Amino acid sequence: MKKIVILGATGSIGDSTIALIRKFSKQYQIVGAATNTSVSKLFNIADELDIPYLHIMDDPAYKSSKKLSTKAKVESSMTSLLEFLANADYDLLIAAMVGNIGLLPVLEAIKANKTIALANKETLVSGGHLVQELLKKHPKSSILPVDSEHSAIFQCLRGESKKEVKNIWLTASGGSFRNKSLEDMKSISVKDALTHPNWDMGAKITIDSSSMMNKGLEVIEARWLFDCKFDQIKVVVHPQSIIHSAVEFQDNSFIAQMGQPDMTVPISFALSYPNRNTLNHLKPLDLTTLGSLQFEAPDLTRFPCLKLAFLAGKTGHSAPTVLNAANEVAVDLFLKQKIQFLDIPKLIKNSLSHFKVYKSPNLDKILEIDNETRIYIRNNYEDIL
Repeated sequence: MKKIVILGATGSIGDSTIALIRKFSKQYQIVGAATNTSVSKLFNIADELDIPYLHIMDDPAYKSSKKLSTKAKVESSMTSLLEFLANADYDLLIAAMVGNIGLLPVLEAIKANKTIALANKETLVSGGHLVQELLKKHPKSSILPVDSEHSAIFQCLRGESKKEVKNIWLTASGGSFRNKSLEDMKSISVKDALTHPNWDMGAKITIDSSSMMNKGLEVIEARWLFDCKFDQIKVVVHPQSIIHSAVEFQDNSFIAQMGQPDMTVPISFALSYPNRNTLNHLKPLDLTTLGSLQFEAPDLTRFPCLKLAFLAGKTGHSAPTVLNAANEVAVDLFLKQKIQFLDIPKLIKNSLSHFKVYKSPNLDKILEIDNETRIYIRNNYEDIL
């Protein structure tokens, strides 16, 4: 059996992963699972699936967990999680924590020569160069992308020569506001932004999708996953979300990966790689009834977050760390209704201008810049706006 650790076990990726493991219970065994605050849900999963190790990141949630019972060993703090990842017996880490908090666990798993199924794009946005350097030192470790777009590209590149790749095309649904005018976007509510036409995701990722920052983060992630130049990464809006991404080759031909917009498929591919699980329970894609597929260029005036992500990515070094941290805080402020939707890119742009760029920052410097950016936005967002 393949032994699995799931970080972010109670989120949307965690839910889909656990549903698959229930279905293929003879193939996979969960030996560790982590959540931020959803203690009761985590304990119920652990007792059902006999998971021996649990981790609760949020300290108040951990303290409240003392009132509940479980057979599993329960720990808190980043230090204890890193010790577990360094020493436990597991084959695959599902890295589905939301935000930059996923960076340290991924680095630790690489040092332990594990395979990482990466659903945490912020890890590569903030620390892509660190991940790349560490993978070179630990060739037994590898990363399997779980994002539907990056999984699609990974599948399109199987058996292909890197030197024959011309461009990588990331598809974007365009979110809920694809057809809204800039004037209408001034009055977007939190409820509006949390509604996605195609995908079922957590709050932060859904807001990022609405602002197209999610696609911007994926652009930076793709640069590290596929070792390509930013000029080779293209974004195209595809409202139906049927083509999950594509690769363009030097002979101007394309290979695309298609399917229903369901995260079960890329998660299953990462679990079963290099094989594929049979997913008869999913609705198949019927090409005879599919109809037309639309494609259009992204509007960078209405969605400046994507433009800012390209800018930060091309600047490199510490700029993507600032971009990511500023976005995380800005999204949180929006969810708490302290700022407007269109204020999110304003805060990010200000942060990128405010902080100097540090070349090739080490881990300590990345964590320092991340923290300083968060403090800066929280303390100054009203003055900035």
